[in-house]
Amino acid sequence: MKHTVGWIAAVAAMFLPLKSAEAAKLHADTLTAWGSYVERTEARIATELESGEGFLIQDSLPAAQSLEAKRALRSGEVYTAKLETKDARGRSIDIPKGMVHHWMGSVFIPGAELDVLLAWLQNYDDHHRYFDEVESSRLVAREGDDFRIFLRFRRKKVVTVHYNTDHFVRYARHGAGRASSASYATRIAEIEDAGTAREKEKPIGDDHGFLWRLNSYWRFEEAWGGIIVELESVSLSRGVPAALRWLVGGYLDSIPRESLAATLVPIKREAPRTLVTEWAKSKPAETVGKEH
Repeated sequence: MKHTVGWIAAVAAMFLPLKSAEAAKLHADTLTAWGSYVERTEARIATELESGEGFLIQDSLPAAQSLEAKRALRSGEVYTAKLETKDARGRSIDIPKGMVHHWMGSVFIPGAELDVLLAWLQNYDDHHRYFDEVESSRLVAREGDDFRIFLRFRRKKVVTVHYNTDHFVRYARHGAGRASSASYATRIAEIEDAGTAREKEKPIGDDHGFLWRLNSYWRFEEAWGGIIVELESVSLSRGVPAALRWLVGGYLDSIPRESLAATLVPIKREAPRTLVTEWAKSKPAETVGKEH
């Protein structure tokens, strides 16, 4: 019964205000607060990436939580945790008329090699084949370790919403066996009447407000005879009235958390098949199938 009430409240909180276009408009003060949140988040990430004491997010978690993450990965599970960036005084950063959803997730891929895994991830033309949320994907341009890509994707939670999105992605190496990437959605356009003859993009920043901004920060480290993959997702959506946030916040946060898991699971499931194929291609014909 409790979950039913929460679900009904979540629907009410997200969809009743949609009668007013103003209620879902992206405001300048929302973007300013988002910028502050991202700036502090990226400062922390930069410190961790260059740290000599630990490279992964899990290395910076409290001891008990770090142990829980490692146990989950060794058991073949996807580990997820909610994160929050605080201001200089250790307080929550207020996002007027908006909500920040900040999650991290991790998987372990046994037997993977870093170069091959990165090549698999950078094959953006094929992402729609592996990731359920991606309807179509395309590499637009590449210059060294910088990529510009297009993704059309959908998110489903009570209703299904479709988006046309452009992204800038930059990869970097951090010594032997370590790499990272940062992905920024430079354009997010919600699609109205998706899949019909009436399909069109809604005005950016003047839509349902389910997804206004999306940054993704990846880390890859060779360990345990394979690779640990971590994904830190920071996204921005419309706000919810304070009177309802305590009740529906978990439901709203479940959308980006489930999306994060939907990204990591295919990597764990599909990448090893590609890795085996690439291993076979690299071996002389007489040795393929003879090593165990």
